[in-house]
Amino acid sequence: MPRALWLLIIGMAVNVIGSSFLWPLNTIYIHDHLGKSLSVAGLVLMLNSGANVIGNLYGGSLFDKIGGYKSILLGIFISLFALVGLTIWHSWPQYVVFLTIVGFGTGIIFPAMYAMAGSVWKEGGRKAFNVLYVAQNLGVAVGAALGGIVAAYSFQLIFLANTIMYILFLLIAIFGYKGITADSARQSSKEIEVQLSSKRNLQALLILCIGYLLCWVAYCQWTTTIASYTQEINISLKQYSLLWTINGAVIVLGQPLLNGLLKHLSASLKVQMLIGIGIFIVSFLIAGKAGSFTGFLVAMIILTIGEMFIWPAVPTVAFSLAPKGREGFYQGIVNSTATGGRMVGPLLGGIIVDLYSMSALFIVLIGLFLFAIVTTVMYDRSLKVVSGTIRGQM
Repeated sequence: MPRALWLLIIGMAVNVIGSSFLWPLNTIYIHDHLGKSLSVAGLVLMLNSGANVIGNLYGGSLFDKIGGYKSILLGIFISLFALVGLTIWHSWPQYVVFLTIVGFGTGIIFPAMYAMAGSVWKEGGRKAFNVLYVAQNLGVAVGAALGGIVAAYSFQLIFLANTIMYILFLLIAIFGYKGITADSARQSSKEIEVQLSSKRNLQALLILCIGYLLCWVAYCQWTTTIASYTQEINISLKQYSLLWTINGAVIVLGQPLLNGLLKHLSASLKVQMLIGIGIFIVSFLIAGKAGSFTGFLVAMIILTIGEMFIWPAVPTVAFSLAPKGREGFYQGIVNSTATGGRMVGPLLGGIIVDLYSMSALFIVLIGLFLFAIVTTVMYDRSLKVVSGTIRGQM
């Protein structure tokens, strides 16, 4: 791998370690420490995610205009400003304001990093996105583990730890990313001729992203309604944080094995995503029946296997579909879609649980997965893909 990609991997891991101190515990903090209902907690997280969607789209377009280095620095400075504020003022309603600003700042960062990864290692294909995804989940594993320990001692220290990690990320970006040039001209004229219009490609991506959004609506319940539910059935905060540590560890250890298996089977990305959604369904069926830590542990391991199939695949599809000079914008769409799921999910889940029950929520989530299967099957029907372009790359 190129040296530039290694720098992106390290930066991604540090970035996510910092954010993982807080995001798995947001609902617990709002519900248990600030005394708000699950619906209110969902609304707060919706504001955070809504700002993140705007940041994703803005950051992706900014990458195409001014490059990854300046885009990432802007996102870090905005996030760091809010995190310092959150460290000092984390009561109600200051918590809401600073958490929303953090959402916008981090939203700028992610599409730029994914677009840079695809551009600096064009010959790597989906490997560039896989390694960045692994780095992201290594950060989740370490951050969630440390976050649970720190929160058990003092929740206030969570905000300080997050801030310190972002300062480290800022230093990595300043001294490591300035020399990285992301050349987006990755297609030959012959390849461009055989591609369909960018309008068709964009339409295909948007259809795929409908299912991607629904998967994220369901997935984020693990950090919101399911997180709160585990507390109600006397699963400790350390045990809940351990679930996310296991999530990250399984991805770090299992993704290389999965990559080798998929390469051996010559599986297309469409098949890969469909398998992942099916595994998600199994995971939520088990979680819906779980009443102890062991049940949630099994469900989490299965969930992790499912996300290993899906989450790296969609950015790869987006990079393959993106016209020259629009890689950042297409990555912004993918990231904003995931964030949109995290925006709608907490509010939807909170309302369903408050009005009905956890059992009703799991039924709704299974329905969302079934619809996601339909959109994944249909997304590329309008594309007459020639060998060696999209399906060949996947």
